[in-house]
Amino acid sequence: MANHKSAEKRNRQNAKRNAINRSNRSKLRTQIKKLRSATGAGDAALGNELLGPTVSLIDKAVNKGLIHKNTAARYKSRLTKRVASVA
Repeated sequence: MANHKSAEKRNRQNAKRNAINRSNRSKLRTQIKKLRSATGAGDAALGNELLGPTVSLIDKAVNKGLIHKNTAARYKSRLTKRVASVA
């Protein structure tokens, strides 16, 4: 338990940031799953439609410090190849 005002404030900030990070990570994972399921089902049109927003979310996650830039590059590369192979 926090014994100082500054520690209490830090706990509040950490809880708030944790909720924001969890929400953003969940959005990212959901979007990636949608794209993977569309390509897995062989739906090229939906795959192409979802690729742009997914890449955008990945880039936003990097800017927010949610994932590393190399991880983002790997995700984007694999997803793009997956969409191209379906089309």
